Amino acid sequence: METAASRKQSLRPAKRARGPRERGDLRAESAATEKLVRVTIADDHAIVREGLKALFEVTRDVVVAGEVERADGVMAAVADTQCDILLLDLQMDRWVMKDIAELAKATKVVVLTGNDSNDVLVNALRLGARAIVKKTFAAETIREAIRAVVSGAVWMPSELREELAAKSRDERAEGLSARESEIARYVAVGMRNSQVAAKLSITEGTVKVHLNNIFKKLEIRDRVELTLYAIRHHLIGSSGKL
Repeated sequence: METAASRKQSLRPAKRARGPRERGDLRAESAATEKLVRVTIADDHAIVREGLKALFEVTRDVVVAGEVERADGVMAAVADTQCDILLLDLQMDRWVMKDIAELAKATKVVVLTGNDSNDVLVNALRLGARAIVKKTFAAETIREAIRAVVSGAVWMPSELREELAAKSRDERAEGLSARESEIARYVAVGMRNSQVAAKLSITEGTVKVHLNNIFKKLEIRDRVELTLYAIRHHLIGSSGKL
């Protein structure tokens, strides 16, 4: 059973909190070299929101744009803050799974949850979430997920990737060759081009060529859409319905 104490412990930054002047200097230096990622936090537990804000105070490329504690206020908060990332708790004052599809049209959704059901997490991805982060994960994992999403990737826990890969089907996606289908499955579970190349004993350039062909044939734009396509068409993961 997840407790308030365990949530606070799991989200506590490893480094000491800097003073206002140090944080200002750090943010000024960061702004000069890279765009700050604006994050809005949607969680009904104040202790989690405070823990995340403390974490981002010592994260040079992330700034908290806003926070919201009630599910019915999330969409308005996203619109008001114009955030790059929405950190969304699935279980707020109500279950918000069905809200993801609409929220994903307005911003990139990173699900932050204490739920351990992989079927639930896959459903969140099907609806448009870009990342799944469990509240028990270390602070650095949250940073990693946010940066991956900002760079255009889909991020998920390693155990979820492994389960999806294990449940992958050997059949071809419609219109793809056997090799293209194989690469599509590997990319969809979060493998980088270099990892796919090493696994298949081909060059990274060859992987990129295959990916370009996959995108054209499936009429999709990026790895995010490929992951969602693979989940929805059951090339990876379970066959459970929403």
